[in-house]
Amino acid sequence: MSESKAWIAGTSGTKLTPDEIAFFADERPWGFILFARNVSERAQIEDLCGHLRHVVRRDDAPILIDQEGGRVQRLRPPLAPDYPAGAALGALYRSDEELGLRAAWLLSRLHAFDLLKLGIDVDCLPVLDVPVEGANDVIGARAYAKEPAIVAAMGAAAAEGLLAGGMLPIMKHIPGHGRAFADTHHELPTVTTPFDDLAEHDFAPFKALAHLPMAMSAHVIFSAIDPQLPATTSGKVVEEVIRGHIGFEGLLMSDDVSMNALSGDYVDRSKAIYAAGLDMVLHCHGIMDQMRAVASVAPDLQGRTQERARQALACRRKPDACIEEELREEFGQMFEAVA
Repeated sequence: MSESKAWIAGTSGTKLTPDEIAFFADERPWGFILFARNVSERAQIEDLCGHLRHVVRRDDAPILIDQEGGRVQRLRPPLAPDYPAGAALGALYRSDEELGLRAAWLLSRLHAFDLLKLGIDVDCLPVLDVPVEGANDVIGARAYAKEPAIVAAMGAAAAEGLLAGGMLPIMKHIPGHGRAFADTHHELPTVTTPFDDLAEHDFAPFKALAHLPMAMSAHVIFSAIDPQLPATTSGKVVEEVIRGHIGFEGLLMSDDVSMNALSGDYVDRSKAIYAAGLDMVLHCHGIMDQMRAVASVAPDLQGRTQERARQALACRRKPDACIEEELREEFGQMFEAVA
């Protein structure tokens, strides 16, 4: 029996319930993801992270969080400062490219200071989506810019800042969510743009950063490639675009399987995700009946998926020797005029 199964789980609160303890011990998720409902104060977060790893009997079990800055930031004061969104960093880049890149690196390095000491070692960042005019605001200011080259450069700096701080990055939402005219939390968007335009615009930042260890999929239909299925459940998009054109060979996980862009029950959704060639199903909400359904079809971690998972965790580095207070002061000075 493999030590893990190919799924990532959320949990319901600030500490594990007896049912969750028994369930996670039996169903062995590869990793976990935390949300605002899971965090209250530092010691509690440390205890929760330690308990999650203890239950699955793996000290290296990754624990994820969405800590971008702006409106997508699960840790808030006093656990972490309120940070600016990606668009604010992109505005710095427009005025001074070197300053913008430094800001993207610094913010990620500060995230690492905030998170790693609590036991959280994976940040769902960088956001590599490139919005177009009129697109749904679900990405909006989370994006660095509307130009693929700027998004790629800023995303590379952000990823490197996380790695320098001992964290692992996850690029999202591959192969691109910026052109979606609907919020995938609520409905399934269809993008009708021709392939060549997608390749030049939407896919370009992901191709530039295809060496990163992990990526999260987009619940978006790209009709030029597969007019029926969203990228998350489309073997054609996974094989021809994500693994093919983009060249990403790392660990590929779904965006939250709970989102209404996907159809069917949780068994059907999960089966479709695995059948499309994704490595991991991500379930975020900590709702036991839904988790049981996902876990019932999650395969043991083996073969190519097991190797990708191993390679992703092997990208962890010892944190550099940067001094936290100095970096905070430098970053704060960049945004004094904005504040």
